Amino acid sequence: MHQPRRRDRRPVRRVHSKPAQHRAFQLTAEGADVVLVGYFSAKQKDFETLMASAARKLAARGARVVVQIVQRRGVSAGGVQKMGLPYSSRTLLSYGKVREVAQACDQANADAAIFVSSLTERQQRTLTGMLDRPAVSLSSVLTAN
Repeated sequence: MHQPRRRDRRPVRRVHSKPAQHRAFQLTAEGADVVLVGYFSAKQKDFETLMASAARKLAARGARVVVQIVQRRGVSAGGVQKMGLPYSSRTLLSYGKVREVAQACDQANADAAIFVSSLTERQQRTLTGMLDRPAVSLSSVLTAN
C-alpha cells in the first residue's frame, strides 16, 4: 500500500489587492429610461399586477419604463421542484434571460435595469458588468429618492 499524499504545509502567499470601494449605485430615476425586470415563481399568479405596480412607482419618480421583461420559474415541468430558488446565485436569472435583458437594454438605449426582486451585492455587480449599465433593485431606487 502506498501512503496518501500529504498536503503541502508551506504557507500560502496570497496577494491582497486594495479593498474595493463598493458603493451602492444611486439611480436618480427622474428622466431615466429603464428596463424593468421581474423574477417570479409559477405559484405567483399576479405577476402582471406586480409589474404594473412597479412601473407606476417608477413613473411617479420620473423614470420611463421602456421595456418590461419577466422570468417565470417553475412553469415548465423541470423547474417545479426548485421554484423558490433563483436560476443562478450570480445573476438571479437564467443566462439566456440575462442576454435577452442586455439586448433589450441596448436596443432601447436604457440608462439602467431595475429588478423587482431584491438583489445581493454580488448579483448587482455581476449584472452591472454583464449588462454594461447599472442593475439595481426596485426597493433601492424607491428608498434612494
